[in-house]
Amino acid sequence: MVAGVAEKVAVVGAGSWGTAIAVLLGQRHGEVSLWAHEPAVVSQILETRENGAFLPGIAIPEMVVPTNDLAAAVAGKTIVAFVVPSDRLREVASRCAPFLAPGCCVVSLTKGLETSSLHRMTELLEELLPGTISGPAVLSGPTFAREVAEGKPSGATVAARDIAVARRLQDAFSGSRFRVYAETDVVGIEVGGALKNVMAIAAGMCDGLGFGHNARALLISRGLAEITRVGVYLGAHPQTFSGLAGLGDLVLTCTGDQSRNRTVGIRLGRGEKIADILSGMTMVAEGVNTAKAAFALAQRTGVPMPISEQVYRILHEGKEVRAAVSELFARDLKMERE
Repeated sequence: MVAGVAEKVAVVGAGSWGTAIAVLLGQRHGEVSLWAHEPAVVSQILETRENGAFLPGIAIPEMVVPTNDLAAAVAGKTIVAFVVPSDRLREVASRCAPFLAPGCCVVSLTKGLETSSLHRMTELLEELLPGTISGPAVLSGPTFAREVAEGKPSGATVAARDIAVARRLQDAFSGSRFRVYAETDVVGIEVGGALKNVMAIAAGMCDGLGFGHNARALLISRGLAEITRVGVYLGAHPQTFSGLAGLGDLVLTCTGDQSRNRTVGIRLGRGEKIADILSGMTMVAEGVNTAKAAFALAQRTGVPMPISEQVYRILHEGKEVRAAVSELFARDLKMERE
């Protein structure tokens, strides 16, 4: 165990990232509760010490204790990390509310926006869990779950409104190969983490269409401009988007072969239908739902989000991918910083 103050930790959500972060936190703090929605996942971890459904091939140490009992998982914990899909966070957090210890630190590792309300995940958690210290925090960055679980060098940023809480979580999550930076820009960290998934679908479509490296670089650059523009409108610091949860996560998700959102885009670019793609996926590609929320956000704020709009129309209105590309290139020419 790394020197420092040991926390009592629960990880709510046993997908690939939840499992990986539980392994990491177990090495740091000893016993960690890992709540899984699926009874089969709990049974398999107990029997084989592996989560074959979401993170096959990774040994899960004995200090990670899986459970289907949500109340038991979170009760008495000093840190509760939510790592469930964005469209399930409201329901799961509501169930946790009666059992959280007074003053515990709640941190979101979920990347997305709630489609119905357009809330960021910490806004949703603050609504449901008002007794947390300094409001919910967020941890985000360029982190493929498998590489974190394998102990490969990785890094992320944790943000809370109170820098003391951010530094506490920085210490709690940092490990020998996992470097965490502290921040107070909760809005920027969340906006970057959510919208990069939409851009990754777009980047995947470029690759699926065979457009080459120039197109991908153009997409990443203009995607970052779009994310920054709406993030600053919502109150984020522009410099945040040059960091791990902005540019770092965007590059990883738009280029890495482990990116579920990029994979969805590649298959769309090759002519597959979104319904067929999603029906065969075990894990969630958050960008699909986030594209819907991003389009609604652009309509609500008046902030131009042309890439997000085209991804939304492809995913949810059946627009042809090449037609969307042509429309993007036909837009009025602008100054780059507009």
